[in-house]
Amino acid sequence: MLPRRDFLAFSAAIAVARRAFAADAHPIAEYDQQGIHRTGSAVDRASADWLAGRVRGLGLTASLDPFRVNRVDPGLCFLEGPDRRIEGLPMFDGSFTDATGITGRIGLAGSDAPIGLIEVVPNNEAGFLLELRRSGKHRAIVAVTKGAGSGLSPVNAANFAHPYGPPVLLVAREEAEWLRSFATPGQTARLVAQVARTEVDAFNVTAVRKGSNAKLAPVVVMTPRSGWWNCASERGGGIFCWLEVMRAVTEPARDVIFVASSGHELGHFGLDQFIHGHGEIIKEAHAWIHFGANIGAATGPAGTMQFSDEAMRSLAMREVAATGMKMNQRPLGQTPAGEAGNIHRGGGKYISLVGGNELFHSPADRWPQAVNTVALQKLAGAFAVIAQNLSRAD
Repeated sequence: MLPRRDFLAFSAAIAVARRAFAADAHPIAEYDQQGIHRTGSAVDRASADWLAGRVRGLGLTASLDPFRVNRVDPGLCFLEGPDRRIEGLPMFDGSFTDATGITGRIGLAGSDAPIGLIEVVPNNEAGFLLELRRSGKHRAIVAVTKGAGSGLSPVNAANFAHPYGPPVLLVAREEAEWLRSFATPGQTARLVAQVARTEVDAFNVTAVRKGSNAKLAPVVVMTPRSGWWNCASERGGGIFCWLEVMRAVTEPARDVIFVASSGHELGHFGLDQFIHGHGEIIKEAHAWIHFGANIGAATGPAGTMQFSDEAMRSLAMREVAATGMKMNQRPLGQTPAGEAGNIHRGGGKYISLVGGNELFHSPADRWPQAVNTVALQKLAGAFAVIAQNLSRAD
């Protein structure tokens, strides 16, 4: 049974989703209005029900496939100096503190201060922050998140299944100047990163468009559906493309399996659970299509196409080029960003699309200003053709 707080949030999110759906709003508008899409939250569950309704509206049977998550519920999380307290968010794949926290000098990253200060970008989970966490140089770390938008732009918990290192408190970019002035003389601070843990079910939304020949290897179309905030352009574009491919592929020769996974910000936790439950599907699938982050974002650099091999590259680029969209290409053999990386490491064949976004992981990533619907529609149309080609027998 849901705790009362979660039940009320779940009920509110369902009500928002139903009102939007009844008004036939744009899918990203509906998704954005639901709230903060963190894995295992009441909003995450309500959003799964909403997406399942969208799938049923396209004539397929939707499944909510549960997986167990030890959810992190932040409590007291702050850095406190003599005359100021800064609220923050702990990294979900590190350690935490009790209500007393850790008290000591604060200094720049790599110094001998018990509390280290570092500035990071939102996709820095594999950069210098990772090295610093593993170094053991600090008892705790304060990380100023340097997203382009204002506010806190969290770093993903890439090692959620295997936490490591000291407590890391993520804080908003606006705090950078004060923190630098506070840390330079090595003043004393107290860092608290207190959380509760709650065992909950999170859900992948799945569906299958049955092919005419069950002996043929399937095509898998996947997109993440969870994230730190409302994620209008970060996740909404992928969900839109996922639904448009589902709409377009109506008479495939191969089964087409659709997966919208939760757990993205937790090291792709939901996709891992899907893969573990489906044997050798990475290699056995005819191909994977991955709709990653920031597809159709209104700000940021051009999108990037990622491929397993030349055949996948040729097929995809032909259709994308026909739209007039200018896209970057990740070199063949290089590990791709996002969930496509899981497929690459498992030896599967894939086509992947990710975008650039100045509002990546930002609370300002909201509908409609964060989304370029014209570019999004072009890309969704191109991938509808790509999916149709892959679903054929030849």
